[in-house]
Amino acid sequence: MIAVNVEEKLFQNRYKVDHGRPHIRIKDADICTNQCGDQSCTYVCPASCYKAEGNGRVTLITDGCLECGSCRVICNQHMNVAWEYPRGGHGILFKFG
Repeated sequence: MIAVNVEEKLFQNRYKVDHGRPHIRIKDADICTNQCGDQSCTYVCPASCYKAEGNGRVTLITDGCLECGSCRVICNQHMNVAWEYPRGGHGILFKFG
């Protein structure tokens, strides 16, 4: 059995940031802080784009997003994630191998 280092594989991918036009956003930060009990997005996102802050708020940095949609699926109770595909030429550039 061959061990796979996920971080090493993710490092091979490239991401072209669309400055000023993120393809994901948190609709209402107060919902994450006051209504979401477990803040699942902070541990489900494989790229660690969501971070739980010490004050209970969730921050989102879209640089490095894998565009997998996990955040949309896990936030189905509150529907607090606005997600769309990045504009052409932006976003994740997968490198296989």
